[in-house]
Amino acid sequence: MHIDVLVAEIGSTTTVVNAFHQFHSDNPEFLGQGQAPTTVLEGDVNIGLNQAIDSLKHKLGVNKIEYNKLMATSSAAGGLKMTVHGLVYDMTAKAAREAALGAGANIHLVTAGRLRRSDKKKILNIKPNIILIAGGVDYGEKDTALFNTEEILTLGLEVPVIYAGNIENQDDVKEMFTESGQGHLLHIVENVYPRIDLLNVEPTREVIQNVFEEHIVHAPGMESVRELVNGPIIPTPGAVMEASKLLKTDLGDLMTLDVGGATTDIHSVTEGSDEISNILIAPEPVAKRTVEGDLGVFVNMANIVERIGLSKLQADLGLNEDDVQDLIEHHQPIPQTEYQTKFVERLTEEAVVVSADRHAGGYRDVYGGSGKKKLAEGKDLTAVQYIVGTGGALTRLPNRVELIKKLTLGNKVYKLLPNPECTILIDHHYIMASLGVLSKVYKEAALKLLKKSLKIL
Repeated sequence: MHIDVLVAEIGSTTTVVNAFHQFHSDNPEFLGQGQAPTTVLEGDVNIGLNQAIDSLKHKLGVNKIEYNKLMATSSAAGGLKMTVHGLVYDMTAKAAREAALGAGANIHLVTAGRLRRSDKKKILNIKPNIILIAGGVDYGEKDTALFNTEEILTLGLEVPVIYAGNIENQDDVKEMFTESGQGHLLHIVENVYPRIDLLNVEPTREVIQNVFEEHIVHAPGMESVRELVNGPIIPTPGAVMEASKLLKTDLGDLMTLDVGGATTDIHSVTEGSDEISNILIAPEPVAKRTVEGDLGVFVNMANIVERIGLSKLQADLGLNEDDVQDLIEHHQPIPQTEYQTKFVERLTEEAVVVSADRHAGGYRDVYGGSGKKKLAEGKDLTAVQYIVGTGGALTRLPNRVELIKKLTLGNKVYKLLPNPECTILIDHHYIMASLGVLSKVYKEAALKLLKKSLKIL
C-alpha cells in the first residue's frame, strides 16, 4: 500500500504512527493509526517505531506500506531539556522561558542575573539539550548576558546555545564563541524582550525547533530515526502548539488542553480583550504554553488524589473508602470498568480545572495616592472562543466535553478565564500533534484534516 505521509509520535511511553493520504486532492484523508510501546529502555526507539508501523499494517489489512514522506514528533527520554538564563526574572528570563515552552521544550532551570557557581553545577547535572541566553532590552543593559556567556563557555558543554538578548551584544557573543572554538554551537536570534512593553518570542521558538532537528540525539536510536525521517522532527508539545496556531488563523482565539499520564499542557493562542489589555501590567505572548508536571492522570495520579482529598473523592464517586483505595491501588493507564472510568474522569476534571487556573492571569488591586486601582497580570483568556481537547483522556473519556466546561466556571472575580459560552471541540482522531508537524510542509491539508478530526468540516 502506498501512502503519502506517515507521522510518528515517539513519546516517553508510547510510539504512535499516523497515516495520511490524498494530500494533492481537495479531500486529504486520515487512514489510520498504529501504536506500540516506546523502546527507549531497549536502547533503540526504532524497535518501537517498527512495531507501531506493523500495528498500522494490521489495522489497514496490508502486508507492506510504502510512503513518500516520514515526519516525526518526539518527547522520548524526557523530550527537549533546556536551561534558560536572563537578566530580570519578570522580564527577560520570563520572555526566554515563554519562547522555550512554546517551542515544546521542558525547562529544567531558569536563572535571572549573573550565574553563580551553584547555577553552573546545576547546568552540568541537568545536561541540557539546548541552552538559551537572554538579557537586556535592545541598547540597554549588556554586562549580565556577556558574563553569563563567558561562564557557560567555561562548562565545555557540546550543546547548542541560542543567544536572544540585547542586540548590542551579538558581535561580542559571536567573538567569544569563535575564540573558544565553540562557534559551531552558537545560534543568534532576535531579542526575545527588545522593549519593556514587547515580547518577541516567535523567532526564538522557530530556532529552538530547528536546533532540535539538527541535534536529535535525545533518546537511544534517535540518530537513526533522523536518517529515516525525510521531513521535519519537532518536540511533541511544540507540534501541538503549531496545530493550535494554525487553527487560530481559521477559527479565532482558542486554547488547547492536553491531559496526559504525566503532565497537563495548555496552549492558548489569543490576543485577549481590549478591556484587559488596557490594564495589563506586563506583556504576554499571543501563543502561550504552560506545562503542569504534577498533574498527570496516570504517572502522577497520586498528586491529583492528594489535591482532591480522599473524603471528597469518595463523595464525588459515591464509593466507600475501601472501593476508592482499590481504584487507586489498581489504577490502569486505560480504564477497563465503569468505576475506573469515573475515577479517571474525576482525575481529569481536577487536572483541567487546576491547570487552567494556573495558566490564566488574574486581577490585582493596587493602592496609590488616588485610591484603589484594578490592574491585570498574566494571560488573558476572556476572548477565547474555542476550547480544544486532545491527549488520551480528553479524546477518549465519555464525559470529556462536560469535563472541559468545568474550567469556564472558575472564579471570574480574580481570574481571566474563558466564558461558559465557548465552543468545545474534541480531537476525535487524536492526531493534533501529527498535524502540527505536518503543517510545516502541508499547511492547507493539515488544517482540513484537523477540522475533520474536530468534526467542524
